[in-house]
Amino acid sequence: MTEYSNYIDKLLIPEIRENAVVLDLFAGCGGLSLGFEAAGFKTIGYEMVEAAVETYNQNLKGECHNQFLTIGFEYPESENIDIVIGGPPCQPFSRFGNQKGMEDARDGFPIFIDAIKRLQPKVFLFENVANILGRHKWYLDLIVKELQKLGYIVEYRVLNAVNYGVPQNRERLICVGHRATFRYPVAEQRKTTVKEAIGDTMLSPEPEDKILTPRQDEYIASYEQKSHCVNPRDLHPNRPARTITCRNLAGATSDMQRVHLADGRRRRITDREAARLQSFPDWYNFAGNETRRFYQIGNAVPPLLAYKIALQVQKTYHMEQRDPQDIINSMIPQDLFEYAN
Repeated sequence: MTEYSNYIDKLLIPEIRENAVVLDLFAGCGGLSLGFEAAGFKTIGYEMVEAAVETYNQNLKGECHNQFLTIGFEYPESENIDIVIGGPPCQPFSRFGNQKGMEDARDGFPIFIDAIKRLQPKVFLFENVANILGRHKWYLDLIVKELQKLGYIVEYRVLNAVNYGVPQNRERLICVGHRATFRYPVAEQRKTTVKEAIGDTMLSPEPEDKILTPRQDEYIASYEQKSHCVNPRDLHPNRPARTITCRNLAGATSDMQRVHLADGRRRRITDREAARLQSFPDWYNFAGNETRRFYQIGNAVPPLLAYKIALQVQKTYHMEQRDPQDIINSMIPQDLFEYAN
């Protein structure tokens, strides 16, 4: 155990203190929900992958339903839901493709927008890949306009998890809708390193079946040479990790996540090491075989980032509960308020 793992083990403990209920759509294994439960909220999740649902239900206080969501789905708890969060799967539509947008059945955003329309939560939040701001920004603009039509102030920003205590460079777009005011968490100066996260295990040659073979080493060296990679893509102890994904965890590709051992050999990281780099506590258990565990971890929102966002959502939610005039008054400098009265 490292000081970092001890920190997240104690910080990210579900403890329900709020009356507000959070609905997590496309919940995965519960990375977002864990952050919100650690901030004091009760959660209810919906997820179609059975192993991820099992993981959620083993670790969190809220219940996750194994459900394929559709437009018009009736959420049994609809009257009690105050906040909606989620990571809708987004089909990366090209400007040169069919551009069906909201009509495309492969996309999760119509379901998310439909839920917001019918549930009318006080606050909502969704996360997605940062490159949606690139060639697919037209689709993000369409999503934002649909949500604004429902009477929400909608704002978004790309956050890098490394700036919020997570030992990994991981950029995600975070979009928040509200009717009061919202402030994104302030970026932190200090970065947590790989050694701080997994320094107690990363130099171990166990498990032996994760040791790269000479042939794999040759393949990686060839790939890195062809791609003009200046530094080997091993995890460097004195830096944060590169982005943890399903592909570079579960797949034996040239981009696989790996550590450099003292004897010169290299080893692929374990699911527990990957979980720490994603800021999951050691007590958080993942269901299914190793491949399924890797997919859950690689697809998750880092819970530590989720927690720090949840604290800000919490402030917005409580502001939503106040009288509108009180909100306006709170935004006026106190000396001007006193002068006006």
